[in-house]
Amino acid sequence: MSYKELIDFERIPAHIAIIMDGNGRWAKKRGFARSFGHQAGAETVHVIAEEAARSGVKYLTLYTFSTENWNRPADEVTALMQLLIDQIEEETFMKNNIRFRIIGEESRLPENVRDRLHKCIEHTSANTGMCMTLALSYSSRWEITEAAKRIAAEVTAKRLDIDAIDQDCLSAHMTTSFMPDPDLLIRTGGELRLSNYLLWQCAYSELYFCDTFWPDFKEEEFYKAIYNYQQRERRFGKTSEQL
Repeated sequence: MSYKELIDFERIPAHIAIIMDGNGRWAKKRGFARSFGHQAGAETVHVIAEEAARSGVKYLTLYTFSTENWNRPADEVTALMQLLIDQIEEETFMKNNIRFRIIGEESRLPENVRDRLHKCIEHTSANTGMCMTLALSYSSRWEITEAAKRIAAEVTAKRLDIDAIDQDCLSAHMTTSFMPDPDLLIRTGGELRLSNYLLWQCAYSELYFCDTFWPDFKEEEFYKAIYNYQQRERRFGKTSEQL
């Protein structure tokens, strides 16, 4: 029996965030250049996006390129940027009623990449199904720092009272303010860390780590993660008896 047959589609996590790790190691294991792994990983993005949309996921957020990734070899960064342009297939989004968004330090992205991304954002803005967000040139520390700056500016301009600053206020100033916090965070590739990804938002997310490299993370692995999630009791600080 497959994991898809075991899950309860009435209890699908509304927001799934994924750290797509293992592209380079997947390619190296097969004797290929890292860029080949990124290409294979991009194909998995299409598979998982379509499956998530069909299963009833409302928000899918993918850690695509971190601020730290700018420190990788220049040829790999260039290849990744070109891959972004090549793999943004609006047909996939339109066919599955998916709305496309991005979060991160956009100003660091090449102009042609920004133009391609914003074209896709505009063309899918009327879609009413799942929202798929790519975290590009993103880090949680950058996001929290920027939110603090915006709040400080509003206080300085007397548009915000300092006593009004609370958790909701900070969340409202995050780049992710248009989406709920993740219910489930998946990391592929065997590493057991969050790598500066959605640290504020994942305070109460269920974490799922697997050894599968991202290019091999297909439908069955996706539903295995959801099945694992559905076996857990989410208490948010309460006791089981209070739920």
